[in-house]
Amino acid sequence: MAAVDWFAAEAAPAPAVRQRRPRPAPRARTSARRRPRRLTGGIVWISAFAILLVGVVALNVAVLRANVAVDKLDRQQLQLQAHIAALTSQVSSASASLRIERAAKHFGLVPAQSTDTSYLDLGR
Repeated sequence: MAAVDWFAAEAAPAPAVRQRRPRPAPRARTSARRRPRRLTGGIVWISAFAILLVGVVALNVAVLRANVAVDKLDRQQLQLQAHIAALTSQVSSASASLRIERAAKHFGLVPAQSTDTSYLDLGR
């Protein structure tokens, strides 16, 4: 037996048996209360995000409509400016002949008769 004791003395001590912690008693299901809160919170965030996205889309549509209106007004402005330039040209040409005619009458000049008008041919 001494030999058996000798091996037992040199051998590592036997590992202590770990005792498990006692598990707490299962609680009554309180997750049923937490789940609606989480679900409600998620729904609130998703709804807020959806409303935000709808707002952004509505803002983009409003800006697009405003840009279309501005483009239409720009085209209309260019057309009106061209029309004004044409009318200004007509007025200036009409006023130039009237002004020249008035200045001629002021100096006592009269229009020439068509029978008294002759043309010279300067062809070479």
